[in-house]
Parts: sequence; C-alpha cells; structure tokens
Amino acid sequence: MAERCGYREAIRRSGVLEALRDFDPHIAGTPPLGLDLPTSDIDILCHAPDPSAVATVLWDRFRREAGFALRQWVGDGRPVIAGFHAHGWAFEIFAAAVPVREQAGWRHFDVERRLLALGGAPLWGAVMAERRRGLKTEPAFAAALGLGGDPFAALLDLQRQPDGTVRRILLDAGFAPARPTTADRARAPRHSHR
Repeated sequence: MAERCGYREAIRRSGVLEALRDFDPHIAGTPPLGLDLPTSDIDILCHAPDPSAVATVLWDRFRREAGFALRQWVGDGRPVIAGFHAHGWAFEIFAAAVPVREQAGWRHFDVERRLLALGGAPLWGAVMAERRRGLKTEPAFAAALGLGGDPFAALLDLQRQPDGTVRRILLDAGFAPARPTTADRARAPRHSHR
C-alpha cells in the first residue's frame, strides 16, 4: 500500500469529489472528526436517484484503482457501494436515492460532530479510547456516553434531540458540555415577555 498522506490530500489526489460532483458528494466518517485510526477509511456519501449513472461514473473513473469493488444492494432503495485504495487510504463510496442529509450514515456523522463540539476534548478522548479498544465509531460513542441498546439507533435518536437534551446526556455521562455559542443562542427559541 502507498504511503498514507492526510485524508484531505488523499481526496484531492484521487479526484473523487470532482468525479462524483453530479451526485452531491459529502465526506463523512472518522477522519473529519479526528477519530481515525491507521485502519480507518474515507467515507463519501452521495445522492444518486439513478443507481446506474453513479455506477457508470465509479466504474469508468476508479476501476483501475487497487482493490476496486462495485456492488449494489438488492433491497432498501438499491444503493451502490464502491471501494478502492489510493494514496494510502481505503475509500468507500455509498450512493443512495435518498438525499445525503437524510441518509443514516450522514445522520450518524452529524450527531457525532455535534457531540464532539458540545463534549469537547474529554468526550473525544473517551471515544478514542473505545476506538483503540476495537469498537467501531457508533458503539464507541454509545459506550462513552453510557447509551444502552443498539448504538446505531441510539445515535439516530440522539440526532433528533435539541441541544439542551444532548447537553444533559453529556453531563449525565460525566462530560461537562461546552458553553452555548452565539450561534446556539441565535437558534434557541425566543420567548415573549408580555
């Protein structure tokens, strides 16, 4: 495998975002969160109402990359998944008919990013400790926060919760949430003083 460069540089060198520009590509997963390990991959989520169109682009552009694989699920909207290795990284592209912001992978990424913003360095350290013990990202967050049940479902539920609820969960788990920012206060509901 080639020497591993930074994930942003690997994305730039691969040309993957440019190749997938018609499919609203979004980078997700552990590298943008700073939670990556040496075995982590680069996840790219795409919106592809026509699975054959994205499959054609992936095949034409990346089939010569090391470890290239392309498959399509038989159910649940028939998303297309492709993978390859380039610039020291494994890439995984997930393309579904559902807009990216509605995909479970993006919703997990969104809540994880939000949790880290609110929980700060102590939460990051606790999640990384769980990751180094071998847990995947969602189970690592669930373990750090003491969330029971299915960690994937628990994080999706948490993603729908307001910041106040998320802050209480962080506090209950022993993480003093970061103070609300000006942006948080601007999003807060305004109460009439009549």
